[in-house]
Amino acid sequence: MIKIGLILGYGVGLGNKLNKKSELVVETPYGSSSSPINKEPVNNHELYVIKRHGTDGCIPSYMVNFKANLYALYELGCTHVLSTSICGSLQEEICTGEFVIFDQFIDLSTHKELSYIDKVDLNKLNHSAFNKPFSDEIRNGLIQAAVINGYTVHTKGTVVAVDGPRQSTRAESNLYRSWGADVVNTTTVPEAILAHELNMQYGAVSLCTYFDTWRTDIQPATRGEKDQVLELNKDKFLKMIEHSIDNFELD
Repeated sequence: MIKIGLILGYGVGLGNKLNKKSELVVETPYGSSSSPINKEPVNNHELYVIKRHGTDGCIPSYMVNFKANLYALYELGCTHVLSTSICGSLQEEICTGEFVIFDQFIDLSTHKELSYIDKVDLNKLNHSAFNKPFSDEIRNGLIQAAVINGYTVHTKGTVVAVDGPRQSTRAESNLYRSWGADVVNTTTVPEAILAHELNMQYGAVSLCTYFDTWRTDIQPATRGEKDQVLELNKDKFLKMIEHSIDNFELD
């Protein structure tokens, strides 16, 4: 039996699929996770679900207790972590309502703790090469799920990780584009880094909800417009999650 952690991003929930009787509260050296953790059987796997932004979705990205979330999944025995998020496009071909399966990131975060070395024995931590920060097994499962369901998906993508909550200036957005980056978001780091340090495979699927500020031919998207894109596509997230977990070919 494989234990899989699922971190649900802003605006994404499993609704009635979660059994409230299965809620777990896991205390870690870094405090409690953002939400109680739901334990759910999925075929031959066990799924442990955390809502990144809290049960009511009110925890902003820069205040999420990422270290507690990942450590809680680690203590529960999860070997793989799948996360959902939203992102802003840095490229013309990545449009709102389309999914991106990340394969690389550029970390520009400055206010997030990126290591467990402060409280965890160094011998338990993984500091091996990080040339491939996202699990091929999880990525392949997500890509297959998107293709089978007929969703537009970008099978590779470099995400620029920033702190938020503000959006990029136009100069920053154009700089990211010059680096060859594809999207920008605020949660992939530190999750990918912390999962790697705890020897958990990590994969992420992100929904593009707006174009970043490099575009001059349209007005920057409002919060309401981003939420509307998410609302129209949140059921697709659930289908991708269900299908990919059913078909993971995990080591």
